[in-house]
Amino acid sequence: MSDIEEGVSRHYSAYDVLPRIRAGLQAMGRDPDHVEPGDLKLVDEFHIGGAEATAALLSELEIKPGMDVLDIGCGIGGPARTIALEKKANVTGVDLTPDFVEAASTLSSMAGMGDRVVFRVGSALDLPFADASFDFATLLHVGMNIADKLKLFQEAHRVLRPAGVFAVYEVMRTGDGTLAFPVPWAEREELSALAAPDAYRDAAAKAGFRLDGETDRRPMALDFFHRIRAQAAGAKPSPLGLHLLMGPTVGQKMANMIDAIKAGTIAPVQMIFRKA
Repeated sequence: MSDIEEGVSRHYSAYDVLPRIRAGLQAMGRDPDHVEPGDLKLVDEFHIGGAEATAALLSELEIKPGMDVLDIGCGIGGPARTIALEKKANVTGVDLTPDFVEAASTLSSMAGMGDRVVFRVGSALDLPFADASFDFATLLHVGMNIADKLKLFQEAHRVLRPAGVFAVYEVMRTGDGTLAFPVPWAEREELSALAAPDAYRDAAAKAGFRLDGETDRRPMALDFFHRIRAQAAGAKPSPLGLHLLMGPTVGQKMANMIDAIKAGTIAPVQMIFRKA
């Protein structure tokens, strides 16, 4: 494991996620051992736009029942569970952080989906799967922690079957300006591997992908954060939410990210690639 991978794993494993989620569910009057998948949506979609962004991405993908899907950097498993439920696909999630993989498996069992999704510890730069194992692969807010974009795309290309699709939804550098830290994906600048859209396009082309579609999701992000702030104004914080995954600096992390999106320095960008 590289130095940046070790730092990233420590960053995401620092906050004792699973016990905090169980406590949050109990505080909301839910039985932590018997929840509906929808009960977890406040906390298990760790990317800008949450479940809305996942739905927007999936609407662009022709995933059919029985297909094999890999979620790279699966976190605690929200998108993987959504794909398994909505698309009736066979979904595998892989993540660098053992605590996240444990939480993903446990939460899936709590939601009655323990036999619908599989989670494994592994690096996006050395995927623990055979060649041509999957029809689709997804990457949601993971590349900001991976400096070697070419190796990332080469590994995705390797595990996809012919004409397989790689769906990417990432925060990218879209303008000038200094990004203040901490942000949700990095406490310190040395743990961030933010890159411009060209870096993703170039790495994908070199790995053997063609770009089938690209969408700037900055307007969606600004609307999403506006609605979240309006809903939160004067309200008591929910005991279950993404703050459980970001630790005590969550307020500063979110403020820095939103300020950078407003300034045009960064934006979430969706790209759909196909294995040529």
